[in-house]
Amino acid sequence: MILLDTQVCIWWTADGDKLSERHRQIIEAGERDGIAISAITVWEAAMLVSKGRIDLASTSQQWLARIMAIPTLHIVPASPQILIDSTQLPGEFHKDPADRIIVATARSMGSTLLTTDAKILSYQHVVTAGPTP
Repeated sequence: MILLDTQVCIWWTADGDKLSERHRQIIEAGERDGIAISAITVWEAAMLVSKGRIDLASTSQQWLARIMAIPTLHIVPASPQILIDSTQLPGEFHKDPADRIIVATARSMGSTLLTTDAKILSYQHVVTAGPTP
């Protein structure tokens, strides 16, 4: 199962034009085994909408209902263990709590994290798939 970061999830579900062809191919291939997002992605997307930083072309509630209807998409709860793990990531990683929880989720699942975030892509303690081959 592949885990999408918040930006890739938003591009996939609300703004497909921004999704790179490589990401589209990875997601399509991943749909056989399922696609996952962390529960924190839902929170982060709703926060970005409330601050006027993104437009989901619907309300946050409508967007959530739409993504929950995607049969291949799984929302992974932010379990207590994932939350603790996010505070104890190995090596150096930046302080953004949502990114830390997303990385901890990918690590706990043994999943590849699909992202465009340079800070996550450069973090050697999580398997990532980025925008270029």
